Amino acid sequence: MLNKFLPNEHVKSIFDIDPASLKEKGIKGVITDLDNTLVAWDVRDATSEVVQWFKLLKDHGISVMIISNNNQDRVKIFAEPLDTPYVFSARKPLRRAFVTAAKEMGMKKEEIVVVGDQLLTDVLGGNLAGFYTILVVPIVQTDGMLTRVNRKIERRIMDYMRKKGKITWEE
Repeated sequence: MLNKFLPNEHVKSIFDIDPASLKEKGIKGVITDLDNTLVAWDVRDATSEVVQWFKLLKDHGISVMIISNNNQDRVKIFAEPLDTPYVFSARKPLRRAFVTAAKEMGMKKEEIVVVGDQLLTDVLGGNLAGFYTILVVPIVQTDGMLTRVNRKIERRIMDYMRKKGKITWEE
């Protein structure tokens, strides 16, 4: 069961995810988390770098959808200027939002990667739904209240996985 918490890949940030490499692997879509994945959880708008990364994905024919457990106002304010579809109050790690996103994107699971900063929501949810998952390092080390609890649990899972030799990256 703990293997469901293991991402397929680990990178420092979204900017380490190369659209050309994704395209070569047959990836046509990215389902991404918002807070601490794209921008810090307390930053309202996309940075110019995030805007550029979204454009780069689009230039490679890769669609993006944002899935967030946050409320509609938060996600809408971020996503609309990027002309990016989104799912709010997703209840990750439940599979439903991931499956819905894939349907809305008109793609098969094998054509989509899930990107996020949390094992307990993004990676677990993506894995349970059958997607390829990429874990990114959180943008900032501060979090909202619930996420702080998740981080403590994640650290224990990662320590266990590290001891078992299942993960090799440093935090």
